Amino acid sequence: MNTKHYLALAIAKIVVETAEKIARENKWQVSIAIVNETGQLIYFIKMDETTNISGDISILKAQHAANYRRDTIFHEILLMNGNNFVLSLPNSMPLEGGVQLIYQGKTIGAIGVSGVDSEDDGKIAKAGADYLLSLK
Repeated sequence: MNTKHYLALAIAKIVVETAEKIARENKWQVSIAIVNETGQLIYFIKMDETTNISGDISILKAQHAANYRRDTIFHEILLMNGNNFVLSLPNSMPLEGGVQLIYQGKTIGAIGVSGVDSEDDGKIAKAGADYLLSLK
């Protein structure tokens, strides 16, 4: 029998706090979304002074990473290399800033960040994801 791990709300909050710390250190105003392995939103913050649309984009980035089981930068790179088929993928957001949350080798959710340059969104998201990787 397989054991399935799930992303608990308490852990999701710590992942967001870890990511938010990087944003605050750099004076970046962003939205941060956490979804479970099925792409359902379980935790979200929108920092003061970030753009209105950043909330929706952060959720879409997280859902993309969870549903495709790939960080969003994977599809962004394909798109930058001329693979326009990426634009036809359903429910996708091929911009850096969506990162899988992996525990014991399995994707249990994803984090999405939006509000600054996508490269910086990616740095913030990776910081949150790295916290989860540090757990045993």
